[in-house]
Amino acid sequence: MDGQIRLGGKRHLMEYRELGRTGWKFSAISLGTWAMGSSWGAVDGRESMAALNRALDLGVNFFDTADAYGSEPLLGQLRRHRHEPFYIATKMGMGVNPDPRGYNWRNLSVFVENSLRNLGTETIDLMQLHCPPIEAYNPEVFGVLDELVKQGKIRYYGVSVERIDEARAAIQFPGVQSVMIIFNMFRLRPIEDLFPEARQRKVGIIARVPMASGLLTGKMTWKTKFEPDDHRNYNRQGRAFDRGETFSGVEFDKGLEAVEELRGLVPPGAIMAQMALRWILMFDAVTCAIPGAKRPAQVEDTLKAADLPPLSKQTMDKISEIYDRRIRADVHALW
Repeated sequence: MDGQIRLGGKRHLMEYRELGRTGWKFSAISLGTWAMGSSWGAVDGRESMAALNRALDLGVNFFDTADAYGSEPLLGQLRRHRHEPFYIATKMGMGVNPDPRGYNWRNLSVFVENSLRNLGTETIDLMQLHCPPIEAYNPEVFGVLDELVKQGKIRYYGVSVERIDEARAAIQFPGVQSVMIIFNMFRLRPIEDLFPEARQRKVGIIARVPMASGLLTGKMTWKTKFEPDDHRNYNRQGRAFDRGETFSGVEFDKGLEAVEELRGLVPPGAIMAQMALRWILMFDAVTCAIPGAKRPAQVEDTLKAADLPPLSKQTMDKISEIYDRRIRADVHALW
């Protein structure tokens, strides 16, 4: 399924892919809103709203947020002012992480009510546990989610994870419709250790951190500086949260060296960020990728990736070779 609209005077084609067993189809390139809320430096709320509206204009029908991001109210505002159908996923649990005892009925139901209020809705489309500790993957916790579905508070649920073992633990529970996991040209392990089972169980894969915190945009250099409140400044060693969230766990200098090699593979007329997204869409186990954006121009550049033809086998093999030679030893076994 796809839809055609105009982008920069050219015809823009958006692909839509099914999420798990929901029957919903999400835009293959959707939008994450972490950068609109926190941990990515200064944010302009008016520009963020303009970016959300532009994404809708260009065929995006799925937006990801979390109670910890601070961007839920922006999506609530979008829902009030736009009438075309779209889906919102949010996440909960970061407030009690890493204590598995915090994933109980009292806390989770409060988190859900808060998100319902922020999003201005009576039912959350997709609620995800937000990188819970492995001890929280148990029948009691997922029983709470099942009860919230029965009550009509959430339609479907999934899990956002850090590691492969967490993803595989999650999809053992029959109610799980989606797994959100870091997947990009610097994180190849899900291809072998998650995608086959997820496909068998008909669980959707949402690829988060698709640009490796901006490394894979190709815009960063050794001189790039980050603001003090940007996690790319303060979390490189995991001081605030999992180190793998920042540059996908790759050391900044090593990532830049790999990017220089990848640069030669970018298709004519494209930019590296678009190639990075097109690479993700080469895997049919992926429902969608959720790059972030703060401004409408960033949204437009990102969504042009949907117009790129499939990458050649030669290009795909070369990307894997660069990963094996430069990145694998630092990240493959850790997440």
